[in-house]
Amino acid sequence: MDQPVPSSAYPVSARNKVKRLHERGFYDRETIWKILDAAMLCHVSYVIDGQPFCTPTIHWREGDWLYWHGSSASRMLRQLKAGAPVCLTVSHLDGLVLSRCGFNHSANHRSAMCFGIAGIVDDPGQKSRAFDALIERFYPGRPAMMRANTVQEEKATMVIGMQIEEASAKVRAKGAGDNDEDLETPLWAGVIPVETVLRSPEISPQVPAGTAVPPHVRLYGEGRRLDDALLEAQALYEASAK
Repeated sequence: MDQPVPSSAYPVSARNKVKRLHERGFYDRETIWKILDAAMLCHVSYVIDGQPFCTPTIHWREGDWLYWHGSSASRMLRQLKAGAPVCLTVSHLDGLVLSRCGFNHSANHRSAMCFGIAGIVDDPGQKSRAFDALIERFYPGRPAMMRANTVQEEKATMVIGMQIEEASAKVRAKGAGDNDEDLETPLWAGVIPVETVLRSPEISPQVPAGTAVPPHVRLYGEGRRLDDALLEAQALYEASAK
């Protein structure tokens, strides 16, 4: 049976419908946004003259809008300047799943796939706010502490925005999927959990002695899961925008 599609969900079409193992598919904003917000890196897929490309980049979300940026000389950003259909994906690896048969080996994961028309944010005021938003989203409070970007720096960088038209998530979070006839096989089976855990921040040697560690650095404290820190940063970002 397909997952129920609540009113808070994105529309389901042939483009975003999870076709294989559809019971793992989700279309509600809460699930999809949480997967997007728990990541800092996405992959943007697009086509130039019939040739597909996929570019990794940093992304951030504001409601139903996704943003990313890059060099003004970027092939991807030049292609998207006039507006182009793209597919943006985020994935998290949560576990290695070993079964007693090769066919049943798998991976626990969370992934989101978003579709829309991407275009350049070219209004100077909106572009400047987007640069601050990129930093504020990951490091709450830091833009107020930094020097302003120069005109040349902002000219050298493009900002892309895309409203999510359709999206879906796919989640696997369970143990080994052994067949009944394989259960007596004397072979180790189970899950090897995978986490991205933060290490202790390393201060630049050029920072003056006695400089305080700001709260947005402590947010990424040693031993903490990266996705947890990113979700907290997103919550602070959204609260500051209200």
